[in-house]
Amino acid sequence: MQKITPCLWFEKDLPLVIEYYKGIFKDNLKVEYLGNVENGPGGEYQFGTIELFGTKYDLLAAGPTFKFTEAISLTIRCEDQKETDYYWNALTRNGGEESVCGWCKDTYGLSWQVEPKRLRELSTSTDKEKRDYAMQQMFQMKKIIIKDLEK
Repeated sequence: MQKITPCLWFEKDLPLVIEYYKGIFKDNLKVEYLGNVENGPGGEYQFGTIELFGTKYDLLAAGPTFKFTEAISLTIRCEDQKETDYYWNALTRNGGEESVCGWCKDTYGLSWQVEPKRLRELSTSTDKEKRDYAMQQMFQMKKIIIKDLEK
């Protein structure tokens, strides 16, 4: 059992939220529960639990009281440029937005880091020249382009 489960607060329409993420993550997202909490303070809320790539998340649709900020983001570790491009494009279309250094926001304002495996390898390299070059390149990018991280 997962001991700690992040809870993500959405404004409304939790079934649509889940369909949106299922459209991006396909077979890697499983819905464990989706229902209503009828007697919550202020009225009815929608609540759900999903499993995304083996990690559970609680989802709550309870009005506009709280919004997402960049203080919390989810990182997608990608194998290659094709996977990086897929997730970046899927998350930034339909109202999402690009940021810097591989960060973006999806339609709902949730922040994501779309990180190719090679970026992590280079940014933690013991070769200072490789590490510094990769980091300087990354600081100039929005979506990470793997080939541009290496000399």
